[in-house]
Amino acid sequence: MDVFNVFEDNTEEESTDLPSSRLRDIIEKRKRDVADEKLLNKKLKNTENNVDKSVNDNTETIENDTEKDSSFTELKIDEVGEFKNNGNLIECDDNHVKGLDPNLLNRAKLRSPQIKVHVVEALELCVHEVALPPDIDYRPLPRPKKLLKEYKFLLDPFQKEAIMCIENDESVLVSAHTSSGKTVVGEYSIIKSLKQKQRVIYTTPIKALSNQKYREFQEEFGDVGLITGDVTINPTAGCLIMTTEILRNMLYRGSEIIREVSWVIFDEIHYMRDKERGVVWEETLILLPDNVHFVFLSATIPNARQFAEWVAHLHHQPCHVVYTDYRPTPLQHYIFPIGGDALHLVVDEKGAFNERNFDIVMKLVSNTGKVKKTENKQFRGLNNEGKETACLKIVRMVMEKNLAPAIIFSFSKKECEIYAMQIAKLDFNTRDEKKLVDEIFENAMDVLSEEDRSLPQVENVLPLLRRGIGIHHGGLLPILKETIEVLFSEGLIKALFATETFAMGLNMPARTVIFTSIKKFDGSQNRCLTSGEYIQMSGRAGRRGLDDKGTVIVMFDEPLSPASAKDLLQGKADALNSAFHLSYNMILNLIRVDDINPEYLLDKSFFQFQNHAKIPKLREEYDELEKKIAQIKISDEKKISSYKQLNMEKEVLMKEYLAFVHKPNNLKQYLRPGRLIKVKTVGDKELGWAMLLNYRHVSSSHPLKDNPTIDIDVLIMIDPKSTAKNPQKCLPGITGQMVIITMPHTNILQLSSVCVVLPRDLRVEDNMTTAKIAYKEVEERFKGEFPLLDPLKMIRNSTPRIAVVEEQLASLEQKIKDHNAKDFEDLDKRLETLHEKDKLVAARNNLEAEIDRSLSLLQMDELKCRKRVLRRLEFCTESDVITLKGRVACEISSADELLLTELLFSGVFNDLTPQQATSLLSCFVCEEKNPGTTKMAEELMKPLRLGKDIAKRIANIFLEAKMEVDRDMYVDQMKPFLMDAVLAWCNGVTFLEICKMTDVFEGNIIRCLRLLEELLRQLIQAAKTLGNQDLEAKFNEGIKLIKRDIVFAASLYL
Repeated sequence: MDVFNVFEDNTEEESTDLPSSRLRDIIEKRKRDVADEKLLNKKLKNTENNVDKSVNDNTETIENDTEKDSSFTELKIDEVGEFKNNGNLIECDDNHVKGLDPNLLNRAKLRSPQIKVHVVEALELCVHEVALPPDIDYRPLPRPKKLLKEYKFLLDPFQKEAIMCIENDESVLVSAHTSSGKTVVGEYSIIKSLKQKQRVIYTTPIKALSNQKYREFQEEFGDVGLITGDVTINPTAGCLIMTTEILRNMLYRGSEIIREVSWVIFDEIHYMRDKERGVVWEETLILLPDNVHFVFLSATIPNARQFAEWVAHLHHQPCHVVYTDYRPTPLQHYIFPIGGDALHLVVDEKGAFNERNFDIVMKLVSNTGKVKKTENKQFRGLNNEGKETACLKIVRMVMEKNLAPAIIFSFSKKECEIYAMQIAKLDFNTRDEKKLVDEIFENAMDVLSEEDRSLPQVENVLPLLRRGIGIHHGGLLPILKETIEVLFSEGLIKALFATETFAMGLNMPARTVIFTSIKKFDGSQNRCLTSGEYIQMSGRAGRRGLDDKGTVIVMFDEPLSPASAKDLLQGKADALNSAFHLSYNMILNLIRVDDINPEYLLDKSFFQFQNHAKIPKLREEYDELEKKIAQIKISDEKKISSYKQLNMEKEVLMKEYLAFVHKPNNLKQYLRPGRLIKVKTVGDKELGWAMLLNYRHVSSSHPLKDNPTIDIDVLIMIDPKSTAKNPQKCLPGITGQMVIITMPHTNILQLSSVCVVLPRDLRVEDNMTTAKIAYKEVEERFKGEFPLLDPLKMIRNSTPRIAVVEEQLASLEQKIKDHNAKDFEDLDKRLETLHEKDKLVAARNNLEAEIDRSLSLLQMDELKCRKRVLRRLEFCTESDVITLKGRVACEISSADELLLTELLFSGVFNDLTPQQATSLLSCFVCEEKNPGTTKMAEELMKPLRLGKDIAKRIANIFLEAKMEVDRDMYVDQMKPFLMDAVLAWCNGVTFLEICKMTDVFEGNIIRCLRLLEELLRQLIQAAKTLGNQDLEAKFNEGIKLIKRDIVFAASLYL
């Protein structure tokens, strides 16, 4: 079948399928990969045959045709980090072969990423490495004699190294601290592309950063465009700025722009580890053609080399890593204890940790005690006399010592506002600065209507701004956030209270950074910051060229161990680990094109690469375990192993038997002082026979618990070298010591019918002496062979399993008694050695299983389940041919594509007005938690109920297809908390009135409406694919209804 003629032609809009030009590129790439896979399998088959032959002939090495191809030979790393070829594919000996399957071992060698890494001689203060495919030799890069741009400042070594790579048309990852000048490298690739009349794409993680970069690059280069979904400016420009999601969507739709691109710059590439959005970076990088070169700009990441290896492996091109840990402006880290009056330097500008100062701080924190939490809900656990007062003290101190501007990081929107109001009476701006603030603010707000300018948030923030105090969080009106960013960059805000999103990419350094806490709620738990998060935020301190050092202050309200403090303040950045996960939109987009499939994307993912990369280390660990196992020699090992196996079987059955015995209702009637009982230690080692002295119930923290614990006091003879806390069995022929031990009733192994009459009060010394004498007399009389009591007599008839267990136990005990290993003199020592060997064998087997898993295509089971769901919902056929439903779902990426497609096909939107349809769709983009009571118009209840019924049906299909899903959570993803507000907005109500209808932050309402506009645009394309002009017109009308006034006010950067 001709794959280039199977798609419908869409003349009105850009094709939603890959056009033949881009499709050919990807298919050719796929064919090359398939050819490589076939070659690999052929080599594997030859290798397996040779392994079998080699093993049968007891040869030491295996030779096959893979030795002729360097791309399939083993690579080893030498001391300086350069991979070397050892010439042979594998060496085997008897010990090696008998554990790990040789075929598996060869698969590991063949499937491991075959990448060479060369360490480049670099300028000072940076490290330069290059990852190369196995068939590309390293060649030193010539340094440019003259740069394409003359800089007014001296370039840093890492900038020179990275620019050298760009000049030679080779991809580069730049890993450096915040505000170190990474953008210079990205800009240089733009200069190079524009001078060569080629196109370049600059991607950012968020729209706000895209807007800011557009403003910067527009002033610098002129020929710059912006595509953010809701805004498109100059799309034919040589340099296009967009979010990574936009680029991913362009690749799925096969935009012709991609064929004209020579460079793609990924800013803040470390956000690829984001759990929700990180997968977008991987999709994008996999789908980009091999002829594109890349610039990756990242905060410091410890596994930068591994990422470069993946890019080299993925696109068959060299990828350089230029890494620097150098900070142009060094940082000093101080701790301020809540309740204290002074700052304490804990880490100096050289990175040295001051143990003495830290101990002083921890004593102050401990003496102050835990901060009492106020009952007033608006403070969310803050204490007026605690954190707020401390924050006020610190800000005053910062201003007095001329350490402004300062960014004060808090981890909730409400806290930002509370702290800002706490210092609202302070004034940091001069009269002239106030005038500038007024001027900038009025110019920014000039785009708003008079009514919008009277919004409480707009009116309340201006007095703070005039005093040099700012607030920055997601709940602010976007136009206010941008105004505050402009004021901060102009030095007119001296104290900015912000959430951690302010540290995401925005180039807004300060002199001082303050943390109001080291704990944050991450959506599921309240946890300490990671060292990577701390590095990202604290890196905002210190303005290059303005400050000789940056100051970081951390407020502490509870003790922290020195080790934990060092991990936080001196720790390493978080590693860049893949967050790849499957989605239905991804699967449908991939299966709609022949020769491209989801398995291909899985195989090429960084997730899969990282697992393959583990294989060499796993093999080393495996070989080490094999050596240790081979060194352990046990005489008569088979007999010892057989004896151990019998005892293990007995132990399992004994646990089952004792579970019946230890039920307090069965046991209590036999617990009489003086009874002889056999007991064990907590570690399940038998202690022998003991005399029960007393027992008592232990009060349970779970009053409804069926089996409460009973503590027993026993008198027992133990080894004289042991103690009552750590007793050991007294062996025959040794004079032991009598001790009293308290233990739980579950330590009882057997009960004897022998019961000695004891004096009443054993606290009297003479009475205890009498009890000890009685115990010795009974021991001597019965010589340890006490008649046994049947504690299960009363329940035996009603529990047939007891008889089965007892019969099996008796049989095992006889086998153990008759076993020829029991008479070995050093039996215990041999058993202990065998136990250690078995642990090593188990660890080796686990490694073998892990190697096997690493060789498998990960997430394959989930892919099968997801495909099963798609087939049952008729989004694709049994042979993975996409249906009309599936093509419609391909258009939806910003909400649940399955549920929305089902709603479209079920006709839920057909009878709704544009206002009602838009209101219903707000359920899919609302990010607010349940506010308690939600008002909802009667007209919206029926469509919402229909939507939730369809969601229940889809959730049931998930479960039938073996997909793990919480049915209630899936249904509850439709959040109706802003439906009424959105309906009112569609009906022309002012934003001021909308804000009065809900407690949701103004900025969150606007975010919901902007996400809703994006979803409506996708649904317009879905309606076109469906061929439903009425729905298309309805969704178009919905956009017109919501796209007005302050909600869609233009960005100040545009």
